[in-house]
Amino acid sequence: MPSSYDALLKDTLLRTAPGTALREGLERILRGRTGALIVLGESKKVSEVSTGGFLIHTEFSAARLRELAKMDGGIVLNKDATMIHSAAVHFMPDSTIEAIESGTRHRTAERMSVDTGFPVIAVSASMNIIALFINGHRYSLDRTELILERANQALNTLERYRERLESVMQHLSTQEIEASVSLRDVATAVQRQEMVRRIVGEISTYALELGTEGRLVTLQLEELASGTEGNTELLLRDYAGILPAERASSSAASDLPDFVSDDTLEEGGVIQAQLAALASLSNAQLVDLAEVAAILGVHEGLESLDDLVEPRGHRLLSQMRNVPKTVSDRIVEHFGGLQSLLAASIEELMEVEGVGGHRARIVRETLSRMAEINFYDRH
Repeated sequence: MPSSYDALLKDTLLRTAPGTALREGLERILRGRTGALIVLGESKKVSEVSTGGFLIHTEFSAARLRELAKMDGGIVLNKDATMIHSAAVHFMPDSTIEAIESGTRHRTAERMSVDTGFPVIAVSASMNIIALFINGHRYSLDRTELILERANQALNTLERYRERLESVMQHLSTQEIEASVSLRDVATAVQRQEMVRRIVGEISTYALELGTEGRLVTLQLEELASGTEGNTELLLRDYAGILPAERASSSAASDLPDFVSDDTLEEGGVIQAQLAALASLSNAQLVDLAEVAAILGVHEGLESLDDLVEPRGHRLLSQMRNVPKTVSDRIVEHFGGLQSLLAASIEELMEVEGVGGHRARIVRETLSRMAEINFYDRH
């Protein structure tokens, strides 16, 4: 789904979360078993597809929403749900808009969300559910206790995935220092990062739905997600588009994914395209390391997950707080690969613009310490 959907869904979940006046009004409607059809936004387009009813232009309250829902027809609020614009309105969205819903109220809500671009809420008395329709997509609002249960299950899953991710990243760091990184190692690290990102996103949605009830979930999520942000981008900067040296032929490079082989794209554009490609993978595709490796830009016809590849060094340098990103980028560009960087002397590091004697010693000592820790851990 497009990013506009995600942004609008997030905004709507905030407005309908437990503890808000709108959610209280929706809960009252459910308890009264009357049902409702509510458009969250007023515009010329909404007026064009509406008929009948009457203008109210009054401040929103849960009690007023409940009373207005007793009448036939729909209700129009402003987009912030702070004002009630009109009630008892008959909505007539474009009938040619494809709809998959079967009930009259839900079909109208689905089409109105597409035709107007505003979120539409359908409250079903018979099914006892509240459904959001955003750009034609349906999202059901569940009871708070059910959301809490799902959030806690997801938090437990995230904790296990986080532990596995840390193990995978530690293994990758070891292999990088020993110059024995395989494509499988990189694809596994990218895969695990994406899995964690998806679970974090799922829990974030639960926290939004919970509103004031989700503070503990949010605190736990922040703790478990800390330190995972941006790691996928660093991995892609280190490995994207890399072919094993003996196979980096022009014919292979010509068959790389378009976003890797496109010379008109700067590195940032390539990385963003690859992040989007990762996000678009289905769960079944994500567990296939070959699918993940293909996004890195490795030629499919020559690809072997056991091929050795060399990182550029972005990820390890990012762990040095005293080295700004612009300087670390120059270091990577100067040395071309992590092994050359690991072998560099202080004098050679000082040849890089922005790296003086003090910073060169920090880089040299930090890299040496990483290598020593790796040696002792291995032996």
